[in-house]
Amino acid sequence: MKAVLLDTGPIVATLDAADPDHRFAVGGFEKISGQVVTTGAVVTEAMFFLQDLPGGPMRLVDWLAGIGAEIIDCFASDRVRRATELMERYSDTPMDFADATLVVLAAHLDCGAILTLDERGFRTFRYHRRKSFRLLLQDAG
Repeated sequence: MKAVLLDTGPIVATLDAADPDHRFAVGGFEKISGQVVTTGAVVTEAMFFLQDLPGGPMRLVDWLAGIGAEIIDCFASDRVRRATELMERYSDTPMDFADATLVVLAAHLDCGAILTLDERGFRTFRYHRRKSFRLLLQDAG
């Protein structure tokens, strides 16, 4: 089964009906197949953005379990170091830590299929130095 990387934006947009990208994200998820994978940094970031939504953090946990998402540890020292190097390399884009952990994970899995709302970033970022990402929400269709 192929992997699909999951960024923070589509998570928040899906769980917050008031988010301007809610319908776009929900509609995009309906067309996705494959094992959804994300990182602990993405979950941490999503928890922060959903903390003021009634039941937001628990809804996030339940939603991730419901879609069978696999949460990959991104906090091993070698992965943190690589993520930090990427953040420095892409400082003009910019790249935050959660994005960097997804690029590290993409290289580890050799997978560039991603669910993200960060089109500017993930059209710029590369994994394995030269491979581009395939933005599933924007390019579906």
